[in-house]
Amino acid sequence: MVLPNLVTVLAICAGLSGIRLAFEGRFETAVIMVLVAAFLDGVDGRLARMLKATSRFGAQMDSLADIVNFGVAPALVLYAYLLDRAGSPGWIAALLFAIACGMRLARFNVLDDDPDRAAWQGEYFVGVPAPAGAVVVLLPVYLIFAGVLSATRPLAFVAAAFAIVVAFLMVSRLPVYSGKKIRLPGDRVLPTLLGVVLLVLLLFSYPWETLSAAVLAYLVFLPLSARAYARRARLEETDVRTPPAA
Repeated sequence: MVLPNLVTVLAICAGLSGIRLAFEGRFETAVIMVLVAAFLDGVDGRLARMLKATSRFGAQMDSLADIVNFGVAPALVLYAYLLDRAGSPGWIAALLFAIACGMRLARFNVLDDDPDRAAWQGEYFVGVPAPAGAVVVLLPVYLIFAGVLSATRPLAFVAAAFAIVVAFLMVSRLPVYSGKKIRLPGDRVLPTLLGVVLLVLLLFSYPWETLSAAVLAYLVFLPLSARAYARRARLEETDVRTPPAA
């Protein structure tokens, strides 16, 4: 039970270190630390399940780490680098994002324990998940690091508006496919592994361009996910109304 909790603590350390680095002006390293925190926070739960070391203490620890890694750290790094140029609107956007993350995580914990929720609905998140929100909200920073945009005051206002939009997506009722129950057929395992290796190589070679492209692809995926959920809901409703054949 120690190892998963240790990973959670390391994730908190990475997130808080990202905040420190941002206020020291080492912004690229700060963003990397926030992304590392998000990665570690996604590993600890899976590690606990693999080792059969889940516990109520670990679950509470993970929830507390999430608000730091996915809410506070991205908001403060974004504010230190860009949103402070917008003045009070930038700070309001950072606050709204951090608060929305906390609300999103609280709702996730409640829905996870809801016995009345249909099994197929468990394949979808309600609203953009907190880890994805943390990665998405930093899109303007990725684009600046990639040389596509410049850190100007007008862009700070645009980034503030974008952060508010991401905050509302997190607390919305938008169904987002989780992908937790995807089962790959045997003939697709090797191509999938090759694709993952390619993505990792691109992240190491062109980190900011790859992250920007990934976030844009994710934003395109959101309406497609909502449409797939609506289609599935109609099918489930039709199956319930249709009486079994005699």
